[in-house]
Amino acid sequence: MDNNKYCVIMAGGIGSRFWPISRSTHPKQFLDILGTGKTFLRSTFERFSHVVPTENFLVVTNAVYKDLVLDQLPELQESQVLAEPLGRNTAPCITYAAFRLRAVNPDAVMIVTPSDHLIINELDFVHVIDESAEFVRDHDVMMTIGIRPDHPNTGYGYIQVEPTGPALSKFNKVKTFTEKPNAEMAKVFVDSGEFFWNAGIFIWRPNTILEAVERFLPDTYQLFDSISAHYGQPDEDEYIQRIYPECRGISIDFGVMEKAENVYVRCSDFGWSDIGTWNSLYHYSPKDENGNVVPHNSALYDTHGCIIKVPDGKMTVIEGLDDYIVVDKENVLMICPRENEQKVKKYIEDIKFKTGDRFI
Repeated sequence: MDNNKYCVIMAGGIGSRFWPISRSTHPKQFLDILGTGKTFLRSTFERFSHVVPTENFLVVTNAVYKDLVLDQLPELQESQVLAEPLGRNTAPCITYAAFRLRAVNPDAVMIVTPSDHLIINELDFVHVIDESAEFVRDHDVMMTIGIRPDHPNTGYGYIQVEPTGPALSKFNKVKTFTEKPNAEMAKVFVDSGEFFWNAGIFIWRPNTILEAVERFLPDTYQLFDSISAHYGQPDEDEYIQRIYPECRGISIDFGVMEKAENVYVRCSDFGWSDIGTWNSLYHYSPKDENGNVVPHNSALYDTHGCIIKVPDGKMTVIEGLDDYIVVDKENVLMICPRENEQKVKKYIEDIKFKTGDRFI
């Protein structure tokens, strides 16, 4: 195994689209939402363990989740968990990890991944990551992973590649990034054959991404550069706490990737989903003869296309629902049409305004 390969797992989000199962105190990445017996974070770590030595993992998370990370990944040392005092989106998160890696190994190849994705064909996935890391080692590029779409999904960002002839090669220069399109535009993208889903997985060398951050997000770069002498040192956390409140919250996609010219995509097809919504969980879950995702103890009548999540051992009786989300978790019961799942964040905002954080 290559000791110059490092994996940075981003695990600081609150997973609000999976409320009320995902809560601010115990968010999605620390849950076994898929029912596999492993949390998303644990599955991500084990997947990349085929590529990266255990000592070469870093997990970037909110400081309040540090103990959860160490509990679920006992193989890691405390120094391998980078604690953000505040959530500031992915650009500061990645910049922090890149400065740390450059300090400990200037020859590192840095693989950045979210903590909560589903990968169906893990052997193909490992092969793609290995190939991409080798390409990055020999080329001054920022690599992202693109997934060949099998339907016009409006919940994903899209990457357009530069035309390369009759068939696309494994590695293609990125032409454009597009955020979540409407249904009509998503269909145009898929039909063109030039667009791939943006998996949010990146491979680059620390110097390459930091040069791009310095160019496109100079304020972010200067903050982290100002404490360069402290990365990997006992007082690192103290200095991180000082600068983070000054960091601008911005994604690496919007802040850097959409502006840079040396961005490539590895076109892939290994069965991927970010399992970011109740509908995506519905899509990948086993269903009964009426298309329902249901718990073991249930009695359903004239009910179709629903996803139902209730506590283990609780009997669920439902009649006359079609295409609904039904979630019973601790002190919250949510029932809403599947087509309205995008309103979950609004529900959270309204409840927080009325009652504070008690139910969030």
